[in-house]
Amino acid sequence: MKYALINPNWAFDGSIYFGCREPHLPLEYGYAKALLEQAGHEVLLVDGQLEQLSLEEIKTRVTNFQPDFSVITTAPSYLFWRCAPPEVRVPQIVVNYLHEIGGIWIAVGPHGSTTPKAALKKLGVDVVIMGECEEILPQFAQKTKKQWQEISAICYWDGDTPRIQGSPHVGDMTSLPALHWADELVKKHHHHHHRFDVVPTGLGAEMEVSRGCPYHCSFCAKENFRNNYRKRPLSVILEELDGFIGQGVEYIYFIDEIFLPNKELLKALVERPIKFGIQTRIDLWNQEMLDLLGAAGCVSIEAGVESITAEGRQLLDKNCKLSTQQLSDRLIYAKQRVPFVQANLLESKVDAPEAIEQWREYLQKFGVWANKPVPLFIYPGSPEYTKKWGFPDDHAWERAHAHYLEVYAQFSDIQEQQPVPLSELEISKR
Repeated sequence: MKYALINPNWAFDGSIYFGCREPHLPLEYGYAKALLEQAGHEVLLVDGQLEQLSLEEIKTRVTNFQPDFSVITTAPSYLFWRCAPPEVRVPQIVVNYLHEIGGIWIAVGPHGSTTPKAALKKLGVDVVIMGECEEILPQFAQKTKKQWQEISAICYWDGDTPRIQGSPHVGDMTSLPALHWADELVKKHHHHHHRFDVVPTGLGAEMEVSRGCPYHCSFCAKENFRNNYRKRPLSVILEELDGFIGQGVEYIYFIDEIFLPNKELLKALVERPIKFGIQTRIDLWNQEMLDLLGAAGCVSIEAGVESITAEGRQLLDKNCKLSTQQLSDRLIYAKQRVPFVQANLLESKVDAPEAIEQWREYLQKFGVWANKPVPLFIYPGSPEYTKKWGFPDDHAWERAHAHYLEVYAQFSDIQEQQPVPLSELEISKR
């Protein structure tokens, strides 16, 4: 069977999208391609964003390939499944444009994982995979449509009615292979995600060491996918990393929801000519591990602090046992070992603006950057959403988006200053 894996050439006009807008490797497609090829299938990976392809160029590649199945994602990369664009406009456009030549259309991504019926209807696809998709995709080649009832973790059309089958899939990280990307794709990847210590000159890439997170902060959209914390085997990580180094990659961004202290991995990184960035919680690192982190080549830490008060962190269910001063001391120590350290703040509604500015100025004296508090989008699939509105229904994204536009007069500096309502961003479907 033939599978076309399509990553659109993303655009974010009018969106409140929080994520980086540069191209990143579509890791979910990397795993899917490897597993599909292991099963004897032919795979075409079309990365519209990394290769800067027009719709017509994407269509030409898919037409020439003549797939039995076409897969479309609703977020630019696994890195952004937890802060995806609320709208599915871009994948809608791709599916509409290629619908007749794509064979059976399969959607993957956070929208189908959290609101599967709505994603199925909006995208106009045949089936949606709930949760992590790479181990589910090969099953479609083994089943007729009448046999889809034997596949778990999907939502599909049963006549004119969307049918949900099973629950979001959780991948087995011990069985997923090391990824090996084509040279021509890697050579186009010049972006160094969240790197500010130098102007990037060499190639960048993304990897993951783990999936999920053992914590349950209220703002994190991970309840219906990537909830359980799972580590990849060290040997697999190093095989993938060494492949990148051999291709000339000089910087890796580890996309893990939370990069936890791992002495064995960091010691292996010390021996390799690679720089890297992470996102983590600074309260999980002691001085010894921060020393090792710096020696291993880390040049960028994005540390989730979220609030400058214990009350604010408690409201966000951070389960942080350190005081604000202890967090500050840990950040300052990290900056002595790692060139760029950022403390992330969210709008907690309890921190005084003048106190926030004083704290930011204090950290900046030691070279630590703390952003102005970012407005909190209540993602469907987060504990905060469930607490406020209950389990996400078919209108969850519209509800969260409308609430965000209603509550906040100012937005993140990477967002449009005049975001457009979701109903105006998306194509109307059945």
